[in-house]
Amino acid sequence: MEKEKRRLIIWSVVISLVLLIIKFYAYFQTSSNAILTDAMESIVNVVASCFALYSIYLSALPKDSNHPYGHGKIEFFSAGIEGTLIILAGIFIVYQSIWALIFPQELLDLPLGMALVGFSGLVNGVLGYLLQKKGKALNSITLEADGRHLSTDAISSFVLIIGIGMIFFTGWTVMDSFLSLAFAGYIIYNGYFLVRRSVAGLMDESNPKAINKAVQVLNRNRKANWIDIHNMRVQQYGGDSHIDLHLTLPYYFDLIRVHDEVHEVEEVLEKSLPGYIEVFVHADPCLPESCCHYCQIKDCVVRKYPNSKKIKWTAGNMSKNQKHYHELSHLSPVKK
Repeated sequence: MEKEKRRLIIWSVVISLVLLIIKFYAYFQTSSNAILTDAMESIVNVVASCFALYSIYLSALPKDSNHPYGHGKIEFFSAGIEGTLIILAGIFIVYQSIWALIFPQELLDLPLGMALVGFSGLVNGVLGYLLQKKGKALNSITLEADGRHLSTDAISSFVLIIGIGMIFFTGWTVMDSFLSLAFAGYIIYNGYFLVRRSVAGLMDESNPKAINKAVQVLNRNRKANWIDIHNMRVQQYGGDSHIDLHLTLPYYFDLIRVHDEVHEVEEVLEKSLPGYIEVFVHADPCLPESCCHYCQIKDCVVRKYPNSKKIKWTAGNMSKNQKHYHELSHLSPVKK
């Protein structure tokens, strides 16, 4: 899996470098600031792809005494660097566009520029789609971030062709600067999105997608003995995940039986979720006065109250640091 990630990023670096040369050639032939905008973003593509290659190498390193959770967090850092570079490129483009409004330049050979930008956009679009698809399949935020960036570049290139065509047919050269400003705003917005996602990952912000995936897996494999799961947290380390949860089991289970049930929960999550999954399970004994109301064990010999409801496991109630009997507290007095 790591070899495939590395191979894809190497292709991204090589292709981004070739397209960078093509776009700057188009700018020097046309003197169009709008095309310079596209070329500047390609510099970001090359730098970001190089950093992504290093981050994928680093994230694949095994755990050590200094990094007990592995090196996967570097992927969030990589996405943040890429987003910051995109924002800086957008700010430079704003400056260049305003300068061109004050000191306009004659535009030359626009049809050639359109053809070169169109070719670059097509290549970036295909590569961006492939990287995003593979990023999701391999659970790599680095591949997804690089793919999203290239897809954004492709969209901007095709819109740019339309703008250059309008300039060519109308002769209104001032539109070149306005078009550059519009692209700069779009680029800065996408850069902010990547930085925001990077900060969220580095700060261990709750990720609804990751939690929902874990909840779906547990619901599909739910057993009657798993009376309650709560206080569940999912932390991401690049493509790897660390899951903590509290599992309520019948209080009369011996230690061997508890171990087996805990191991089964761990195995279910590890086999069903993408990437390397580390699961820590804390076992709680059931409280008959509270848990009987929703316990699904049919032949329980110590049941004190009849089963009245099966509580649906959701990301909301499984993330709370409390057993699910709080949801049924109206049925009978509950010991807390």
